[in-house]
Amino acid sequence: MKTGLLLSGGMDSVAIAWWKRPDVAFTIDYGQRAAEAEIDAARAVCDDLSIKHEIIRVDCSSLGSGDMVGASPSAVAPVSEWWPFRNQLLLTLAGMAAIRAEVSEIMIGALRTDGVHADGRSEFLEKISHLMSGQEGGISVSAPAIDLDAVELIKISGIPVGILSWAHSCHIANAACGSCHGCLKHYGTWKVISGAPY
Repeated sequence: MKTGLLLSGGMDSVAIAWWKRPDVAFTIDYGQRAAEAEIDAARAVCDDLSIKHEIIRVDCSSLGSGDMVGASPSAVAPVSEWWPFRNQLLLTLAGMAAIRAEVSEIMIGALRTDGVHADGRSEFLEKISHLMSGQEGGISVSAPAIDLDAVELIKISGIPVGILSWAHSCHIANAACGSCHGCLKHYGTWKVISGAPY
């Protein structure tokens, strides 16, 4: 059984790549502003771990919302970086590539703290896994860190800080802006794991 990972290049998915060592990692440029930096970070991790890396490019920017596409958030957005049906889209695209790669399980980097997004909750993951596993290929979806926060994940994964430092978490640019929710979480996590006051 081959496993795959949605590898965005952010801290959470990078830590899962180190921890779970999937056979294939899927990085998707779906039109988000930080796509190239995410791809670079994911590529570096895959090269280091000898994980097959597939880059999927499908421009969905015209359907995006909020920080990640450089637009005003939708009226239904729970947070400014929300993108409609993002995890559903990414899992569908990764599932298409997973069929070709003979992957039977796709992991996603959802954490306990991602519940602000409906598609970051365990209920969504159970439903999308049921839906995808009922189709040709029988691909299941799992979230190995769904009961953890970012700091707990990093500790459990055992990822070296040198590898973790490749992660790119900015939601709005290929160079970290330092002020979006992704950057703030990234820097806050670094402070905790380094023992600095937060």
